[in-house]
Amino acid sequence: MALMLAGIFTRFLLIALLMLPVSLVAAKDMVSVNEAPLRIAVASNFAPTLKQLLARYNPNQKQFLAPILIAASSGTLFLQIEHGATFDVFLSADSERPQLLSTSDLAVKDSLQTYAFGQLALWSAKGHIDSDLLVALNNNKQRLAIANPRIAPYGKAAKQVLESLQRWDDYKNRLIQGINIGQTFQQTRSQAVNLGIVSNSQLVLNNFKGVLISSHLHQPIKQQLVILKHSKKIAQAERFVTLLMSKQAQQFIVESGYASSSEISANE
Repeated sequence: MALMLAGIFTRFLLIALLMLPVSLVAAKDMVSVNEAPLRIAVASNFAPTLKQLLARYNPNQKQFLAPILIAASSGTLFLQIEHGATFDVFLSADSERPQLLSTSDLAVKDSLQTYAFGQLALWSAKGHIDSDLLVALNNNKQRLAIANPRIAPYGKAAKQVLESLQRWDDYKNRLIQGINIGQTFQQTRSQAVNLGIVSNSQLVLNNFKGVLISSHLHQPIKQQLVILKHSKKIAQAERFVTLLMSKQAQQFIVESGYASSSEISANE
């Protein structure tokens, strides 16, 4: 009887040991499934492109969960981060603000990277405009829409374009300034404004065509990112950044209306 009980106990123990790794793996998978999604603060110009990129390259959420995207002007997002907003990654439309977060010890060390170079375009939803940028601006006797140069990097670049072409004094009192480049695009698209300096990526996304503005007329719109130090999801954030910086994702970004690094170097 004792031997029989011992045999039964041994078989039970072996079965339990064989099941243990399976249980541990299942528990690990459950933790992964239940992991909270990233909260990504993204400049408004890049939000539509990012949505398309994620749908193409992370459709089954194998690398990370579908993130929550909070889109606004870079200046607005930066102020929210400074005041403790619980974002995990910051995708800015400039390099200044991510670098400030790095020097202020609010970003993960060595996480600063350039993920895109923005391009501007002059566009009207009302009809044809001259393909020569200066001629098109001179022909316009109405208002011009740009993003606010004080808080939006695309607005700052738009102002630099007008200054380079010596058109700033002519336009400064008849500007419609959006809080971000997304609003500027909507103002122009709705025909509330005759002409707008918008992000080229917005035109590509919507199959519109404008007059592409050479980057030699403004400082490069170097769009940088950082992983925020207070994030509780650093590993997941790193997987997201790895995807974003991959060769296929970078090519997709260029095809979406952003400039390549070689184009920027050629114009500097």
